[in-house]
Amino acid sequence: MASVTGTSMSMTAVSCSFKKGLVPSSGISNPNSVSFSIKGRSFPSITLQPTRFRVACAATPETVKKVCTIVKKQLALPDDSDVSGESKFAALGADSLDTVEIVMGLEEEFGISVEEESAQSIATVQDAADLIENLIEKKAA
Repeated sequence: MASVTGTSMSMTAVSCSFKKGLVPSSGISNPNSVSFSIKGRSFPSITLQPTRFRVACAATPETVKKVCTIVKKQLALPDDSDVSGESKFAALGADSLDTVEIVMGLEEEFGISVEEESAQSIATVQDAADLIENLIEKKAA
């Protein structure tokens, strides 16, 4: 179950079907396309690039908001600055040292440890929030 805050959309049921390449005894093998259905409403099929298909859940709005606050603080941006999940650190004026400081602030705030190679893959606020929730989930397991 998932819900989206701040919009009129609320997802309560999502189904996914894969076409071609199904092997009944072992599950999905090399699917060529995927189609989605939400509450019975079908959406266009997506042709898959096998090495590029990834299913991921976005971080909660609360996590994104906390990351936005930390980014504003680390970059000394005014409180009324427009920082959202889509905001790229570079577009906000962050250099590599700023990005390291942002990651350190996130580690401190969320009680996590971010590996160097994971930190290098963070380009947006949403990337950071998703990584944080992933690390928190792994830590709890």
